[in-house]
Amino acid sequence: MIGPSGASRLLKSLADESRLRILHLLTQEELTGSDLMEILNMGQSRVSTHLALLKEVGLVLDRRAGRHSFYTIAPGPGSKLLQSVLEEARSSPEFAADLAGLAIVREARLAKKRAYFDRVAASFGEQLLPGRTWEGLARSLLQLAPRARYADLGIGDGLLTLMLAEVAERVTAVDISASMLDQLRQRARAKGFENIVTVEADIEELPLDDRSHDVVVLSQALHHAHEPLRALREARRVLVSGGRLLVIDLLAHHEEWVREKLEHVHLGFTEQDLSQLVADAGFERVSIQRAARDPEPPHFMTLVATATRKP
Repeated sequence: MIGPSGASRLLKSLADESRLRILHLLTQEELTGSDLMEILNMGQSRVSTHLALLKEVGLVLDRRAGRHSFYTIAPGPGSKLLQSVLEEARSSPEFAADLAGLAIVREARLAKKRAYFDRVAASFGEQLLPGRTWEGLARSLLQLAPRARYADLGIGDGLLTLMLAEVAERVTAVDISASMLDQLRQRARAKGFENIVTVEADIEELPLDDRSHDVVVLSQALHHAHEPLRALREARRVLVSGGRLLVIDLLAHHEEWVREKLEHVHLGFTEQDLSQLVADAGFERVSIQRAARDPEPPHFMTLVATATRKP
């Protein structure tokens, strides 16, 4: 419950147009201070001052990830008042312009990710990649035996896609990088596979039909997602009732260099966090296990999560 003093401070914080625009953007998704500066065309000190005040009155939370601070709307009684205030201004031209700016920031984010994978596509399989071990892949694939319709989201070098094609009725290979997909098509032709369909798309927004696949695989892809929960919900959407999910990713670690060098957005996941994400996405019978530990330093640990879509 908010007291009179807190209510007064809260109302004053909502009386500023710039702060309302910031809050409106943060209701869309988690953003950095740099994102807000670009969208709102504001200087760093001005944005920082507004964010500090919004944190002080309990409307905004922040978290540190590497060199960046990410901001989001704080839960609590203030968020209900905020929703009412924002609803009144929902159709304002300022909010519309901010949403257009947010779309540009999202596209720039995707372009950066796409550029990285396009750049390394030809030599991707030769790089040292965290959590990428044959033992981890093999142990994970043991859980995928049926001849079915698979979706491989975020294909990387395509090794897992090709292995799935050996047992699948069809494999839909989704990746943001056209070059990665081209490399896969070349290798598939060389091996004589005709059951691989390639789709250039972001794993957080799949151009695939609802309930069109029996198994969805995210192998070392979820840590690249800006919003992992959104990617998992998309995976659920394209699965048939009772369809299976397989996630292969990294156990939470502290190797910050992977953010800049390998475009990782998240430094892996704890068992508890990954389990909660999968459950929140609408899956049941969630199982998490540690599959393998890289033999070379820094000895990344691979997690395997399996789950079933609720009917």
